[in-house]
Amino acid sequence: MMKVKILHRYNVSPPANSVPATALPLTFFDIPFFHCCPMQRLFFYDFPQSPLSFAQTTLPLLVRSLSLCLRHFFPFAANLILPLAPPEKPHILYTDGDLLSLIVADSAADFADLVSDEVHDATLIHPLVPQLPPPRESDGALMWPLMAIQVTLFPNKGICIGVQFLHVAADGRSFAHFMKSWASIYRSGGDPNCIESDDLRPFHNRGVIKDPNELELIFLNDWWSCVGTSPSPRPSLSTSPLAVGDKVRATFVFKKAHIDGLKGQISSQLKNDTTNLESDSIHLSTFAVACAFVWVCIIRSKDKDCQCHNQSSSESDRDELRYFVFLADCRDRLEYSIPSTYFGNCLSACFLSEKRSTLLGKSGLPLATRAIARRVEEIRTGGALRGLEGWMRGFNIADSTDLVTVAGSPTHKVYDTNFGWGRLRKNHTSRDGDGGVEVGLALTRVCMEKFISLFEEGLKSFMPL
Repeated sequence: MMKVKILHRYNVSPPANSVPATALPLTFFDIPFFHCCPMQRLFFYDFPQSPLSFAQTTLPLLVRSLSLCLRHFFPFAANLILPLAPPEKPHILYTDGDLLSLIVADSAADFADLVSDEVHDATLIHPLVPQLPPPRESDGALMWPLMAIQVTLFPNKGICIGVQFLHVAADGRSFAHFMKSWASIYRSGGDPNCIESDDLRPFHNRGVIKDPNELELIFLNDWWSCVGTSPSPRPSLSTSPLAVGDKVRATFVFKKAHIDGLKGQISSQLKNDTTNLESDSIHLSTFAVACAFVWVCIIRSKDKDCQCHNQSSSESDRDELRYFVFLADCRDRLEYSIPSTYFGNCLSACFLSEKRSTLLGKSGLPLATRAIARRVEEIRTGGALRGLEGWMRGFNIADSTDLVTVAGSPTHKVYDTNFGWGRLRKNHTSRDGDGGVEVGLALTRVCMEKFISLFEEGLKSFMPL
C-alpha cells in the first residue's frame, strides 16, 4: 500500500457568523442513501511545484477558499442528526462553528502510475482518501460528520484532492457544484463574489420537493424496520475503507467510433428481433449502450468458464437474476420545477433485472441495451418516480455479488473542475469527451483479466468496417 506522510490537520469552518444555525430536513430523495457507504472521490492534477512553494502559496489559499466556499455549501461542514428511535426524524444540522476535517499530506509514490488507466490494486489509492471522523452521541441522537478532505502533494509532480462524504448529504451533481465553486474561489485568489450570482449559488430550500405519495414515510418506515430495536441504529456509513479483498481497479475508454459501432450493430440486432415490435422507437443513447456492454462483460467475466454458452453451470444457476442499478437526476424530470442548483439529493433509482442465462447468451447485449434504453425513456417521459416506493427494499433483495451499480455521471463534467493548475488529469468517476466515455471499474484480479479480454475483443467486433 502506498505511504503518505501527514503534514498538517486543519478544522475548516465557514467564516464566523456567516451562516445562521440551520436545520435541513431530509427529503424522500435523501433517506434511501442511509444504505449507501460514504462516497469517495479523487481529483488528480499535474502540479510541478516544490513543497516550499506549495506551503507558502498554494496551501494558505486552498484553506481560505475552502472556508469561503463553505459559507454557501455549509451542509458539508454540518452533521447528520440520527435519532436513536422513532418518531424523531433524521435531519442535517448546522450550528456556528461546525467544521470539516482537512488533512494535508505528501507522498513519494509514482504519480504517473496513479493517473494511468492501467490495472492496479484497489487498495493503492486508499491512503489518498481521508477518513470521516467517527459519530458522537448527543441528546439521544448520533451526530455524523458529513465530509472530510485530504490534499496530498507529490513533490514537483502532482497533487491529489481526496474527498469522502455521506451521500445522504448530497448527490453527485451537488458535489460537483461544490468542487467547481471551491476551485473558482481559489482561482480568483480568494474572491467569494465569483460565485455570488443566483445561477451559481446552491439552493437549499427543501420545500421545493413535493411528496404526494408519502415516500418519505415509506422510506423512514423501511429504515426503522431495517435497524430494528438496536439501541444504536446506524446506517451503512462505515468510516473504514471499503472491503476490497483482492480487487483491482482499471479505467476503460469507449471512443466515439466504439460507441457508433455498438449503436449501429445493436440497432440492427434489435430490428431483426421479431419478438418485439417496439425496438424501432427506442433511442439507443451512449449511456445505454456503454452501460449494457459493461454489464454483459462483467457477468461473463464472472462466469465459471467465461463462455457465452456455459454448460458447466446448473440450469438453476443460469436462471438466477442479475441486477443493474443506475441513478437518474430528477431536477428537470418532474411535474414541477426544481432549480438546477438545488443542493441535496434529487435522484431516482432505476432497478433492472435479467436472467443470467439471457445475459450470457448471444442476444445478451442487445437485450440489456434495450432494457436500459426503455427505462431511460420512461424517465424522460414522466416516469422518474415509477416504482420508487420499493427503492430501499430493492437493495436488500439483490446480493452484492449479483448487483452492478453505476456511480457518477459524465454530465457532471467534473473534468471542468479548474483550480488554475491545468486540466484535471484523473478523476475516479467518469468522463465524457468527444463523443466517447471513460469508465472506471473495480473487480477481483481474476475477473478483471477476463473482463479486459472480453472488453477489448468485444469492441473490436463492433467496430464499423
